[in-house]
Amino acid sequence: MRVIGYVRVSTDGQFGEDKFGVEAQRDMIETYCKEHDMEIVDWREDLGISGASEYDEEREGFYSIVNEVHNPPIEGVVVAKSDRIARDMNLYFYYKMLLQKKEIELYSVTDETSQFGEFANVIQSFLMFAAEQERKNIARRTLGGRIMKAKSGGYAGGRAPYGYIANHGKLIINPEEAEVVWLIFKLRKQGKSLRQIAKLVNEEYYARNKGDFNAMTISIILKNKKLYQGYYKYASDEWVKGKHEAILKETA
Repeated sequence: MRVIGYVRVSTDGQFGEDKFGVEAQRDMIETYCKEHDMEIVDWREDLGISGASEYDEEREGFYSIVNEVHNPPIEGVVVAKSDRIARDMNLYFYYKMLLQKKEIELYSVTDETSQFGEFANVIQSFLMFAAEQERKNIARRTLGGRIMKAKSGGYAGGRAPYGYIANHGKLIINPEEAEVVWLIFKLRKQGKSLRQIAKLVNEEYYARNKGDFNAMTISIILKNKKLYQGYYKYASDEWVKGKHEAILKETA
């Protein structure tokens, strides 16, 4: 396991003198990592920081871990003691949660959470629950925004339908693909079957990614007739007048 070692010493009795000074913490972390098959690939430090600085921006070393480190390649952060992260229980589990969301585990050499008492696991569970609810709320807001955009005829995201490209949140006609769309509807109007249309189209054109058209891809294009006529819908919503330019500007 690849980990980062984090050392924090403050101005109130920890800097250079007591048993949790810089070298003491480094030795503890190195020993712990050797015993647990962990490879220390980097060190981050906050030296001479006030013990009251848990909430401010002086702790550049720790915040660089929270904001910049990702898995892969880093799988864990190791500290000598849990209060090197925070002396406040809520803040400690908040930071632990932020790291776990990036699949990075936080390890303490001495006492992972014992200093916080019997409610430590309860707090951690609550914060993880809150994080999960926020994730769901973000997903709901995103979905709601897409539905509202679709109801007003705007492109709601996803892969652009054949005949169009997505450009800055809008559907723009792809001239080469639009020509194929016209041909497909023309052949269908002539009474050609899906397989016949695919065979004829493949003689002159490629599907996306240089592939061949088949009966299924032809069927999908034909079912999107309303879209090619300038309408739009998202999921199971009804068709509304779209904001994109129609490919089939005449009844096909």
